[in-house]
Parts: sequence; structure tokens; C-alpha cells
Amino acid sequence: MPTVDAVMATLKSKGKEQTRKIYARHGMAADRVLGVSVADLKVVAKSIKGQQALACELYATGIMDAMYLAGMVADGSKLTREQLIAWAEGAAKMQMISEYTIPWVTVENPQGRALALQWIKSKKEHVAAAGWSSYSGLVSTLPDDQLDLAEIEGLLDTVVKQIGSAPGRVRYTMNTFVICVGGYVKPLSERAKAVAKQIGVVSVEMGETACQVPSALDYIAKMEARGKLGVKKKTIRC
Repeated sequence: MPTVDAVMATLKSKGKEQTRKIYARHGMAADRVLGVSVADLKVVAKSIKGQQALACELYATGIMDAMYLAGMVADGSKLTREQLIAWAEGAAKMQMISEYTIPWVTVENPQGRALALQWIKSKKEHVAAAGWSSYSGLVSTLPDDQLDLAEIEGLLDTVVKQIGSAPGRVRYTMNTFVICVGGYVKPLSERAKAVAKQIGVVSVEMGETACQVPSALDYIAKMEARGKLGVKKKTIRC
């Protein structure tokens, strides 16, 4: 059975300086990145599938590539509340982790909604971003009858009130939340469109890249035009 040291050695051998620079340009902590492509991480993930304890050890390394790999391998439903909180807290300056890995596992957990709501209120940018991303994952995958629509409307109101003064990654994930509600929660689509129109174009510093924040109103309209309005995702993992 592979050890954490063996997997880390594999990751180091697959790391590329150019990939590391790309991650760094997107604002991730360069000293915690090996530069392993997602394609290579998927190959490694297949070789350690189902090894929950190893996934937790990989996350604990604090190296972004290993943490992302951990999210590919871990079963979120088997993580404790304390583990999920520790994972969210440990994702500072790594939006690939706070906005992708953390939501992947949180959405699978019975306490996912409660944790998302708790994190949304955090003063720490990466934790709040993880909260908004996790709730976006919930509205994108759960049937509407399993969602608290009044609570979601309240969160849309929070976006309107707070997005202007929120930190960059929180603004970005708030905007994504509006898109997800508008695109995946049909009973609240019109409300989300109104919020999208109200917040307009959201500006976020995206590092040394040409990336832009998508217009929530335009994105929802494109989903509607493709006949995807209200069609849930099977998973948010990628």
C-alpha cells in the first residue's frame, strides 16, 4: 500500500516549473505548490482510490497539489466535522483548495449545509469563500425539495448587502452562488436574475492573468438558452 512519502515523491517527480508559475500567477502560494497538472493528479488518484487515511495524510502536508489530490480521493461523507473545519482553515492562499476541494467533500457530508452557513460568516477570506462555494455545490446538486428556499433567498439578500465590501475571493464566490441559484434552483431563478442585475459586473483582482469574473446575469441567460435551467449536476467534482 502506498505511503504518503511515496505519493509525495511521485508528485514531486511530476511537478513542472511552468505549471507552478501558472498557479502562482493565479494567486496561489508559490512556496506550497509543486506544479503537478490536474491530469497527472487524476492518474495518481486512480492508483490510491478509496484510501481515506492516506488522503487525510496528503492533505496534512500543506502542499497544494497533495491537498487537491486528497480531495479527489477522500470520501467527504466519512470526514468528521472537525476534519472538515481543519481542511477549510488550512486552505489559505489556495483558492483551488478552498473553492474546489473543500466544497467537493463538504457537499458529500451530512453536516455540509451547516458548515457552509458557518463558514460564510467567517472573517477569513478563504474560509468564507469555501462556505459560499460549498453552498453553491449544494444548490447545484440537491433536488429543490431538499433545499431551504427561504434560507437561500436570505443568502441572496446577503450577497446584495455585502458583495461591495467583501474581500476579492468572497466576491467571486458570491457571484458564483448567484449563478448557481439562478441556473439550478428553478423556483428562485427570477429572484437570482434580479440580484445578478442589481450587483452588475463584479470586479476581482485575478493576479497576473487575463481571467475575468463572469457576468452572473449573462451566465444564467446562457444556461437558460441551452435548456439547462433547473437541471441538476450529478456531482461538483471535476
